[in-house]
Amino acid sequence: MNAMLSRVADSLYWMSRYLERADHVARQLDVHLTIVTEQAVDAARRRRRRLITCLVDEKEHAAAESSDYELADLLTFDEDNPSSIVNCIAAARENARQVREQINSQMWEQINQMHLTVRSQPMQSLWNGQPHSFYHWINQEVYRFQGITDSRITRDQGWHFIQIGRYLERASETADSLNVDFRELYASGLEIDAIDQQTYLDWVGLLRGCAAYEAYSKVYAANVQPRHIVEFLLLNPNFPYSVHFGINRIQSSLQVVGEETETPKSARVYRLGGRLRAMLDYAQVDEIMESGLGSYLLNIQNQCGQIHQAIYETYIAYSIEDKLKAA
Repeated sequence: MNAMLSRVADSLYWMSRYLERADHVARQLDVHLTIVTEQAVDAARRRRRRLITCLVDEKEHAAAESSDYELADLLTFDEDNPSSIVNCIAAARENARQVREQINSQMWEQINQMHLTVRSQPMQSLWNGQPHSFYHWINQEVYRFQGITDSRITRDQGWHFIQIGRYLERASETADSLNVDFRELYASGLEIDAIDQQTYLDWVGLLRGCAAYEAYSKVYAANVQPRHIVEFLLLNPNFPYSVHFGINRIQSSLQVVGEETETPKSARVYRLGGRLRAMLDYAQVDEIMESGLGSYLLNIQNQCGQIHQAIYETYIAYSIEDKLKAA
């Protein structure tokens, strides 16, 4: 058995997840601050509430629902919010520090510089300056880190744990964004597939928040329709931020790690990943919408959680007795 140390796998996995989360939060904030200037007061408050629902564990934040400044502070610098950008980057850096000997030196320099820059940025200065530039910078720095990772290190087990962390986080985020937004924006009924002027910006914001608007427009032109959005973000196998694409990448990496560690094909982690992949491979958007999109998306999120747990049980938090029995 050629298994890497569980602590190394754990750190690489969480380094990747936390950076993906920081990228997602920064993009959501940037999109919100762009759209909210064109929305009425009530629509803007609803957007803030949806962001809080998606991005904050504790949902009661009255000040952030009423103020874009408070929302940005909560999601960017709040030390009590585990999903704030500053906390995500700090956690990613700490995990990278623990495995510096396993990653490329440029990866460490990149993530360390991100951490130092974000820590030195006062909220008031950011808000009075160019908040869009700051959040765009976060996105670009995460992409740069991912580019360094994919071009400078060997495609060994460590690289695959990084991929699993990235795409599991991304698939969960996309499913969560779809679920929260559709619960409010599509409440008028399935028989109406058009978008009114009041919610058009929100639908476009959903696509932009998932880094999907330009790619979506190349497939569906400017025809922004709920069913098309679901089909693209959920089922498109070729778009890197779709749930289907992410689950395909997770399953591919799990197969490589499993082969290198001689994990039995009957292992729970294999079965869970394969089951979710098959569910998406054969899904049809009309059937999903008619049977209940919300329950379908919650099922995906639950299965992502089960895959996470199975990864831990198989490769990270396993008991020595279990491994000896398997050997």
